Amino acid sequence: MKKELTIFDKPENVKKVRIGLYVSCAILFICDLFIHKHGHFSWEEWIGFFSIYGFVCCVGLVLASNILRKLVKREEDYYD
Repeated sequence: MKKELTIFDKPENVKKVRIGLYVSCAILFICDLFIHKHGHFSWEEWIGFFSIYGFVCCVGLVLASNILRKLVKREEDYYD
C-alpha cells in the first residue's frame, strides 16, 4: 500500500510553518508593547511577562516529566 503524503512531508512546507510561527510570535510580542495590562502584581505589567512565564513553565513541565518518568517507569515484563 502506498503511503499518502501529508503537508509536513515536504521540507519547504515545514519551513513556511516555522516562519509563520515566528512572525506571529513577533507580532504578538509587539502588540504587547501597546496594550495596557491591569495586573494584580507589578511584574504582570512587564513587557513580555506572560510569554516568558509560559516558556519557563513549559520547560519546567518537560523537566519534571523526565524526573517523574524515572520514578514510575516499570520493567517491560512487570505485569507478566
